[in-house]
This record gives sequence, structure tokens and C-alpha cells, in this order.
Amino acid sequence: MRIIGGTAKGRKLFTPPPQEKCIRPTSDRAREALFNILGTRISNATVLDLFAGTGALGLEAFSRSAQFVVFIDNNRLALQLIKKNILHCLTGYTGNCQMRVVQYDLSRNLYLCKLPKETRSGFDVIFADPPYAQNMSSSILEFINNSSLLTQNGLLIMEERHNVQLPASLSALDCIDRRIYGETAFCFYRSTNNG
Repeated sequence: MRIIGGTAKGRKLFTPPPQEKCIRPTSDRAREALFNILGTRISNATVLDLFAGTGALGLEAFSRSAQFVVFIDNNRLALQLIKKNILHCLTGYTGNCQMRVVQYDLSRNLYLCKLPKETRSGFDVIFADPPYAQNMSSSILEFINNSSLLTQNGLLIMEERHNVQLPASLSALDCIDRRIYGETAFCFYRSTNNG
């Protein structure tokens, strides 16, 4: 696994050992396709990486000129990997992107009180990659739908198994695109409150 584009392009990321099944990194191929779709939307964006795992999605955003990236996970190994990968990607970096790692159990409840104050006005891009086996996508979608986490023109990308159907719309979110890469599906949601 490595960073696909941007200032940290080519940096190899630390990954969990093969026997570790709790962390399922998004493949390089799927991540490359995702960021090709997002294009310049990442530049200067405030990004939230939920169930961050290795931090690959958030770090790809960092590498492509995101302004602020918040990584959230509760798995001890994941938190260690995220921190190691951040330090690795920051080597030689002279920009001004800020990154924060937050330990939080998203399966318990979804009150994100630990978010940095700099992000209280919302996120331009939210990545959510909940564990497939725990069927958490619906509750994460509902939470984001009922929160002010997403900015007015923000985009939520839900990662799920390719054979799981997520809702086409909620009261404040519409699914505007769905892409499948192998076993992975990305569902792109945009706020319906676009002013």
C-alpha cells in the first residue's frame, strides 16, 4: 500500500499483519479511482476519515493538498498505524495541512464531541468505511444525515461491500453516484441543503 498522488506520492504505508482481520485497508486501485473522481475537490478541503484503519484515505487527501484531516478509530493497532503513517508522510513536508487523530468508538454512539474546534463548521469531504461484518453503514448514514458534520456543498463517501444496497436518499442526503471496484462499492452522498 502506498500513497497514489500528490506531495507524498509513492510513500509506502505501514499496514496490519496479514492475520489481523479487524482492519481492512482500501486497495490502492480503489483509492486511486476514488481520488480521480474527487479530483480538485480535495484541495484546501477539511476532511474526516471515519473508521480510518491505516489512515490511507485521509493521508491520500493530505497528500493532495487538504487543509485539515481528522482520523477517527478505536482499534489500538489502527491508531498506532495511523500515527506511524502520518509521521512517515510528514517527513520533508513543508506545507500547512493540520492532522488530528481521535480515539473514539463509533459503534457505541455517534456523538462526536472530540472533534477539533477548527472543524466545528463541518467537513467538505467525509470518508466512512465501517467494518463490513457489523452492518453499521445505516446508522452512520443516519447520524451524518441528522448532524451538521457535512458542509453545504460537502460530499460523504460511504464504503461498503459491493452487494450491499444503501438508501438512495435520506431527509438531508442524496446518493448522487455509486461505483464498484472488485468487492468494494463507494456511494457518494451530497447534502440536499445546497442553499
